[in-house]
Amino acid sequence: MATIVLPRSLLQLFPAAEHRVTLPGATVGELIQGLDQRWPGLQDRLCDTGPLLREHIKLFVDGEPANLDAPVAEGSVVHVIPAISGGAAGHAVARRQRPQRAGSS
Repeated sequence: MATIVLPRSLLQLFPAAEHRVTLPGATVGELIQGLDQRWPGLQDRLCDTGPLLREHIKLFVDGEPANLDAPVAEGSVVHVIPAISGGAAGHAVARRQRPQRAGSS
């Protein structure tokens, strides 16, 4: 059995899902299949067809980067981390381009 830790953003889409879930499985992919059995549709939020991990999802097994084929040992902890992108860089550029007010330096 391994523990998989789900991000809060995913829990918002699956309110019945738990933040930490302990499941049987020999690989990360098997753990994700177990999640999907409990909460149908959850696997589709993490994986594309293939199965491949979605582009903006990262997995870590015991702190090490992993993929769906990565083995999990008894007691392993798997973290699902969604990528964060956008926002700040575009905002900073827009702020620099603002015209100065008359009389300000």
